[in-house]
Amino acid sequence: MTHKDPGESIDKLLKIMRDLRAPDGCPWDAEQTPESLAPYILEEACELIDAIEEGDPDLILDELGDLLLQVVFQAQIFTERGLFDFCDVSTCIAEKLLRRHPHVFARESHDLPATDLDKQWEKIKTSEATHNKSCLADHLPGKLPALQRAQKLIAKTYKAERQQELPDYDEISVTIQTLAAHGDDIALNEEALGMLLLHLVRMSHDAGLDAETALRKTTRRLLQDLDKR
Repeated sequence: MTHKDPGESIDKLLKIMRDLRAPDGCPWDAEQTPESLAPYILEEACELIDAIEEGDPDLILDELGDLLLQVVFQAQIFTERGLFDFCDVSTCIAEKLLRRHPHVFARESHDLPATDLDKQWEKIKTSEATHNKSCLADHLPGKLPALQRAQKLIAKTYKAERQQELPDYDEISVTIQTLAAHGDDIALNEEALGMLLLHLVRMSHDAGLDAETALRKTTRRLLQDLDKR
């Protein structure tokens, strides 16, 4: 791979976006708002995940570009509103990375074990908070798929050392065993199903597995098998 100037390619992309939004540009691009573009962000992110799981570098490259477009698009709209621009976005995340990695960039506690690094990360994030949400509610977007949101909640609960506040493990285990033995004879309601799913998410966390990835891969294999029949 030859050395390239990322600044030059970013400048080109930003100019293209400005031209598309200009009065003599593309009518569709010009009429878009942050709200109208929001669904595409989730869609492009999901397509990128699919590409990564397929392991095709060309497809990953293409999908990364589509996701980057959404960042550039949003930044251009807010530039036009005089609120911030793409440079502010890149500066913001750069400063956040520096701030959250003192063990790398400030050479503080360079030999901390991974568990302590997690606690340091959470402590820094908490100190950055400028709103009234509780720590556990931070970074749990409502638009996340329910399974993925549950995973993040479980992980944050453990990091905050509040796992004892989660639903009782043994009680739910008994429910699972009962369902396994007499599933056809037991009426499963919504609340019980939600608790069982939460229990499985917690089990995956304790096993070091990603429940969202596991279910997605299993679903993909099932689809492939069904298509072969």
